[in-house]
Amino acid sequence: MPDSPSSNQPEQSVSELAASLKRTIETNFDHVVVRGELGRVTIAKSGHMYADLKDDRAVLNAVMWKGQVDRLTFRPEEGLEVVATGRLSTYEGRSAYQLIASSMRPAGAGALMQLLEERKKKLAAEGLFEARHKKPIPFLPRTIGVVTSPTGAVIRDILHRIRERFPVRVIVWPALVQGEQAAAQVTAGIKGFNAMSGPDRPDVIIVARGGGSIEDLWPFNEEIVVRAAFASEIPLISAVGHETDTTLIDYVSDRRAPTPTGAAEMAVPVRTELLLGVEESGQRLKRALTRSLGRAGDKLAAARLPRPETLLQSKRQRLDYAAASLPRAALALTQRARVRLSRLQLSPATLRAEIRAQRQRLRESAVRARPALMRLIEQKKTALASEGKLLETLSYQATLKRGYAIVRGADGQLIRSAATAAGEDALRLTFSDGDVTTHPGGGGTPARKPPVRKGDQGSLF
Repeated sequence: MPDSPSSNQPEQSVSELAASLKRTIETNFDHVVVRGELGRVTIAKSGHMYADLKDDRAVLNAVMWKGQVDRLTFRPEEGLEVVATGRLSTYEGRSAYQLIASSMRPAGAGALMQLLEERKKKLAAEGLFEARHKKPIPFLPRTIGVVTSPTGAVIRDILHRIRERFPVRVIVWPALVQGEQAAAQVTAGIKGFNAMSGPDRPDVIIVARGGGSIEDLWPFNEEIVVRAAFASEIPLISAVGHETDTTLIDYVSDRRAPTPTGAAEMAVPVRTELLLGVEESGQRLKRALTRSLGRAGDKLAAARLPRPETLLQSKRQRLDYAAASLPRAALALTQRARVRLSRLQLSPATLRAEIRAQRQRLRESAVRARPALMRLIEQKKTALASEGKLLETLSYQATLKRGYAIVRGADGQLIRSAATAAGEDALRLTFSDGDVTTHPGGGGTPARKPPVRKGDQGSLF
């Protein structure tokens, strides 16, 4: 049987064919730009992103490595339409082709606006936009920090307006304000100014750039920039775009300026206006002082002091009147004292009547006090009887009646232990009804003695 045409081709293994197909695809499709809607989006623990790009007729697997994922200016989410750039390749393990994306961006302003609204709602729910977090802008800062591009018209406008209004020290933190690296550099500028200390630390920060499309201004909608502005301890003025442009950093900044020039006007007052105000205040103060001195002079003139002779004349006249009336007053005082003394003189009859009255009051007091005294006596008797009973209960005679005895030696000393008692020739035992003499060796006859008197001392066993 003749060979078929295909039999002339060399045989290949599956892996060889897959590798050949991989080289062919990667060679012919090494740079593609694909637009589609994100389907399944997975960020692995390694940081790599795996997603599906789809339209109404096909689905393409997409892979983006960690380095490229970290540079994304938005958060890939399911349902978001994007434009991905990369190269086609194959994955032999599943016999599938896939897009290895090197970059990705939202497809059009509509997708960016949708993403912006979702991010705005998320940050607002966290409370980042609340007015209670706003810090006041210092009235006259000594140093102003500006985060912007050092080569654009924005920084020139800001410096010109500050020199025109009130020249102060300005420190520029160079940063890209557009592109993939802009968000990271603006964030570094805000954090860098806050990390400074000493006289170089700014009193206020201005984050500025000129106008542009939503794509151009997108770095100022990134979460890292918004959160850095919110966490700034230094008051921050946002001046991004023109008056009609709004980015998320405007919501967390302490003040929003319509333009970069407007931010400079917010940061410093007008020096000439301050000088005029100080001069006007000085003139008002001078006029007020002049009026005050004039009123004080008028009051002093109206309250002019009289001559010393005039002051002494009235005093001398009152002294003369007092000297003339002094003898009469002394005589009247003496007469009133004599009348009071005569009234105080007592006769014998009056004295006896007073004595009788005092005796009567004393008897009445004794009669009133007798019942109370008797009650007190009865209380004292009752208490004394109770204490006597208690003393009798606690006395050693009562203890002897309960079966105890006092042991003494022949010399009358108390015996407190069995060892001491064994060495005695004779022991005297005192019971409640009398004494008994005994010999530890068994000799001798017990002798009874009268009971110990209440004052005797002894040891109880």
